[in-house]
Amino acid sequence: MVGAGIVGMACALWLRRDGWKVLVLDPRAPGEGCSFGNAGIVAVTQMVPPSTSALLAEVPRMLFDPRWSISIRLRYLPRFAPWLIRFLAASRPARVAEIAQAMAALLGGAMDSHRALLAAAGAEDLLRLQGWLAVYRRATPSLKCDLALRRAHGVRADELGGAEIRQLVPALARDLDYGVFYPDVGHVRDPFALVQAYARRHLADGGEIARMSVTGFAVRDRRVEAVRTADGELACELAVVAAGAWSRALAAGLGARVPLDTERGYHVTLPEAGVELPLPVMAGDARFGLTPMIPGLRLAGTAEFAGLDAPPNPARHAAMIERAQRIVPGLGAARATTWMGFRPSTPDSMPVIGRAPAADNAYLAFGHGHLGLTAGPVTGRAIADLAAGRTPAFDLAPFRAERFH
Repeated sequence: MVGAGIVGMACALWLRRDGWKVLVLDPRAPGEGCSFGNAGIVAVTQMVPPSTSALLAEVPRMLFDPRWSISIRLRYLPRFAPWLIRFLAASRPARVAEIAQAMAALLGGAMDSHRALLAAAGAEDLLRLQGWLAVYRRATPSLKCDLALRRAHGVRADELGGAEIRQLVPALARDLDYGVFYPDVGHVRDPFALVQAYARRHLADGGEIARMSVTGFAVRDRRVEAVRTADGELACELAVVAAGAWSRALAAGLGARVPLDTERGYHVTLPEAGVELPLPVMAGDARFGLTPMIPGLRLAGTAEFAGLDAPPNPARHAAMIERAQRIVPGLGAARATTWMGFRPSTPDSMPVIGRAPAADNAYLAFGHGHLGLTAGPVTGRAIADLAAGRTPAFDLAPFRAERFH
């Protein structure tokens, strides 16, 4: 198992249940990558891709405002342009409908898969099922279209006016006039603790974890015979790539040409926020969430495209605090901590899940973008089903790596 984030550890747990002896390889400790800093939302409602027509008008601002909720560093644009073109192509209404249908099938089993792994890890207390409130200064036609598409896939959603959203969350600003409450959404009170709990369960079940960097695979006659690491080769009967933003080159060695890029996510955690939020709030206009967690109130989200090597932009952290204080007046930022991580994102906003094109005993499980925490457990279950010769609970055809070839 290559990767010790939420997806990799979930795969490991499901495979171990089937009797596989599983060695998880990652240069970082379990949960120290993107799984450490996400917004903690089990967003089973988020089947609509971000590449809708409403986002196209924001492309100029993405290029010239580094503090905007979605930004592209200009020096990275030449390398990023092919991905961006594919992303814009995914905004066609027919393609958006296809993506939403496939993602709805994937997310339909997400909560049950979470509950199964949480119970096995003795970590049920980390999950809260209090719903999720998205707030906006006004309703727009694009918001209404997205909501209609979600409802068409069975999402329960209650539209609220300004007085109603402040009844749910009294601390919200008075100029927020529209909201949508999603009652079936849960949140994790500490995503890092969740992955650590899964890692402990994996070790208790007889699995292994090693801090190693994987460089490739030894493939012969369409079978992976060994995993190549910086410390030598390790023989294997089965290999799974779930290395998040670092999966592209590894997948290429298994015949998958995936246009994976890095959507850099930022978070700020406020241990002394001074304001209690009874449930998570999505600041819809600014595209980030405010989630009550054990370490404090977490502001997380937005997206920056700048690759794996560029340093973080601290102005983005400052912008999140400023925007959060406009949404929740009186929010305190004393002793705030900051973080930046790498989301593995595909142009069509769908993960890659399935058998590797060039190896019959290798599987791919990466590219979940904003939905790694949400879909990690159900992805792991599907990978275990494939390895055991079972039919997964949802159709994997839309998620095959070959869709990009």
